Amino acid sequence: MLGISLPFLILLFILLFNTLKIIKEYERAVVFRLGRFTGVRGPGLIVLIPGIEKMVRVDLRTVTMDVPSQDIITRDNVTLKVNGVVYYRVSNPEQSIITVEDYSHATSQIAQTTLRSVVGQFELDEILSQRDAINLKLQNILDEHTGPWGIKVSSVEVKAIDLPIEMQRAMAKQAEAERNKRAKIISAQGELEAAKKLAEAAGILDQNKSAIILRYLDTMKEISTGEGKTTTFFPLPIDFLTKLVPHQ
Repeated sequence: MLGISLPFLILLFILLFNTLKIIKEYERAVVFRLGRFTGVRGPGLIVLIPGIEKMVRVDLRTVTMDVPSQDIITRDNVTLKVNGVVYYRVSNPEQSIITVEDYSHATSQIAQTTLRSVVGQFELDEILSQRDAINLKLQNILDEHTGPWGIKVSSVEVKAIDLPIEMQRAMAKQAEAERNKRAKIISAQGELEAAKKLAEAAGILDQNKSAIILRYLDTMKEISTGEGKTTTFFPLPIDFLTKLVPHQ
């Protein structure tokens, strides 16, 4: 009797294993009956008809997919290496299984071709300064292509842009020239402001002779306040030199 019950127990275990399935909260089961789609089940415990119904598990969590480096020629004929990352999730389990053979591989391939196509439409300066706009355009295009597969692309990010060595040196020289230009402009603006202030001070002193005398005395005081030296002054009238200069 024990020899009869053991195969029966094994058969019963196999039937239960193929009949009862536990679907996690972040999963869904796409069920087929004799090859025809019958519905999406889960989460929780589901029952399948052994030998008649089959299921495919689909993960609904957001997937982080790296896009390998792509050789790209920009609109101004600069060769770059650009990689990125795509965040997507399955929004329709039925479509993700029925309409495409491998939605993960298909999304990866379309992401690579879209990255080359979109980035190649921009010039180098635009790629470096308008990355957010490029990311948004990539997301919209990918979402449009993967939508019929039941895939929702939530975000696309350009991770790294590798420039040729020659281009890096040229950009460094350009940045240095721009910094020197700004420094010279700031210095010239400072000299202009100082000249204006000196002109204003000269005008005020010219209108007030007493102010000139006070300034003269203050200057003599500054000159005479040195250590280890003797300064001799020969006082002259303020208008002494003006009398020597002939008036025209």
